[in-house]
Order: sequence, then C-alpha cells, then structure tokens
Amino acid sequence: MADVNRGNRPLSPHLTIYRPQLTSMTSILTRITGNALLVTTFLITWWFIAAATSPEAFATADGFLTSWFGDLVMTLSLWGLWYHTLAGVRHLIWDNGVGLEINTAEKLGWAVIGGSVVLTILTIIII
Repeated sequence: MADVNRGNRPLSPHLTIYRPQLTSMTSILTRITGNALLVTTFLITWWFIAAATSPEAFATADGFLTSWFGDLVMTLSLWGLWYHTLAGVRHLIWDNGVGLEINTAEKLGWAVIGGSVVLTILTIIII
C-alpha cells in the first residue's frame, strides 16, 4: 500500500543539521576503530600463516609489517585497541546508569581520548 501522507510528514534531522558533539564523535570513532582492528587481525593472521607456510612467504609478510608503513599501521592499531577498550569501559559505566550527565559524559570522552594516547605511548616505551 502506498503511504498517502508520505509528503506531509517532517523529515528526520540529518547530520548537516546537528552540531557535532564529543559523545557522538567518540561513538563514531569507536565503530571505526572496531572495524580497523578487524583489518589488523587479518594482517596478523597473514603474518602467522606466512610463518607456517615458508621462509619466502614469511619474509614477504614480515617485510611488509616491519616497513615504515607496517609500523605506522601497527602503531595506529595499538592506539585503536586502547581507544576501543577504554570506550568499552566507558559504555560499561554508562550501562550502570553512571556518568550520563552531559558534563560527566564529556569528561569521560576526553578521558578515553587522552587515556588511549597515553597508554599507546606507554606501551611503545615499555615494549
């Protein structure tokens, strides 16, 4: 059946209407880092399979992952892992009904961003 009132209803606001907020941007970034970590998982799996296949296959995979581009990808993946983990902890806090006030939610957003950067740097220094 055709909806006869289709043209008379207001449309839902779009991203062009809303002003970006820290909580929405961190939520979007959580989804992006989750998908990026999947790509990293494939790269690491490729490295392991290449190691089990032959010295030539391992040399190719290891050469890629230890190149400047591979180092960049792995460093960003490390940051993504820390960011995604801290964002998950933030959501666990929210699931308990804590920190839902606007000021607290923004502070938690900045804590996730800052904490992920600090933990990435500490991980690189320690390892």
